[in-house]
Amino acid sequence: MMDDVQHAPTSSKTQRDAVIRVRGLRNQFGTQVVHENLDLDVWRGEVLGVVGGSGTGKSVLLRTIVGLNKPAAGSIEVLGVDVVNGPEQDRRRIERHWGVAFQDGALFSSLTVLQNVMAPLREHTGLSEKLMESLGALKISLVGLPQLSCGKFPSELSGGMRKRAALARALALDPEIVFLDEPTAGLDPIGAAAYDELIGELQQALGLTVFMVTHDLDSLYAICDRIAVLAEKRVLVEGPIEDMTKVDHPWVQEYFTGPRARAAQQKGQDR
Repeated sequence: MMDDVQHAPTSSKTQRDAVIRVRGLRNQFGTQVVHENLDLDVWRGEVLGVVGGSGTGKSVLLRTIVGLNKPAAGSIEVLGVDVVNGPEQDRRRIERHWGVAFQDGALFSSLTVLQNVMAPLREHTGLSEKLMESLGALKISLVGLPQLSCGKFPSELSGGMRKRAALARALALDPEIVFLDEPTAGLDPIGAAAYDELIGELQQALGLTVFMVTHDLDSLYAICDRIAVLAEKRVLVEGPIEDMTKVDHPWVQEYFTGPRARAAQQKGQDR
């Protein structure tokens, strides 16, 4: 990390190798620089919550790591593979080791839920149709959706069910890393809490590393091992959530010490 990035005390959960290593990242659109000299490590087996104010480029960072946005400068290694400057075949190979669930689900509207979940299997494997159907149905069950939903189209699902279907598709290839973009946005408190619980259970059961862009304080307190705060075009601070209140920065103080943060902290302690 750069010397001006603040680090919270290291916990035992972060004594692992970095599965994602970002160095000197610059994201720029025209004259607008979103990130400059951004450094970040994501440790194997952790749930990392990425937060920041509006316009700090949280989703841009996620999209850049998974190859949907080409950075203006810097390097990104995922599982030891340079996904920015390395050979195209290496990047394509490593894509099988991660899954992405976008904020709105980004499901194919003309495909059923099962067909959506089968899409990564169809693209990256040579499995038979029957085996892909069986694996797709298994993933759908894994995220808590009834088998009846397999034949439904995204438009026939509730918002919460679409998010779970998107998660099932993200898990289709048994990834090591799952990227979640605002996973609880638009959900009611009960649905959001149930989704948080699902992510926590899957992370533990499958040994996942989770990179989660979120603004949901409840999610941060419920399931995140570590927080990375984006501000001033970089990762301003990273560390356990309990240490965020010690950071001398106006946005961080307002976000993590306000009444909503106190309520979320209490809710997390009660779980």
